[in-house]
Amino acid sequence: MTTEYLGSRIGIGALPPCSALLRAFGESVDRPEHSILEVARELAECHERRYRAVLAARAPGASSGVIAAGARLLDDIDRRRGELVGRIDRWVAANIAHRAGASLHTETLGAVIDRLASKWIVAQRALGAKAMSERPPGLEGEAHLHWTRLAELADGYQDLITDVIEHRRRLPVW
Repeated sequence: MTTEYLGSRIGIGALPPCSALLRAFGESVDRPEHSILEVARELAECHERRYRAVLAARAPGASSGVIAAGARLLDDIDRRRGELVGRIDRWVAANIAHRAGASLHTETLGAVIDRLASKWIVAQRALGAKAMSERPPGLEGEAHLHWTRLAELADGYQDLITDVIEHRRRLPVW
């Protein structure tokens, strides 16, 4: 069964390039050049809050109250992430056209951007920890691994949007 997008008001070339997406993760922009970039920034903020909540819950001596509050916070953050992913996916459904019969990608664009935001936060954290004077042994290798994985995801995103633009691949709409 083929999935048809609802229209193409903005046009197929309107997907933001990976470089703009990565910048959006780290910068708060008053007037983003694309609505997806605004949502991408919010996803990165969710992942930063999630990262801090997990650290607090895993801290030595964390009380059961802190752990329970952390679990509730994670639920709230993940709910918000789902809303943001849905916002991207609705934008795709309303604005991106594709050629019928193009290969269907396995994830929605919102899910891809959410994974990129998550890995961007982890890579940033690893880089920050690397700069600390007291760091665990092997962190340099861990930081390199996170940045390598981020680069691979970024390449995959860029390949995906190129394939969508050239009508070789289409994005699922759920």
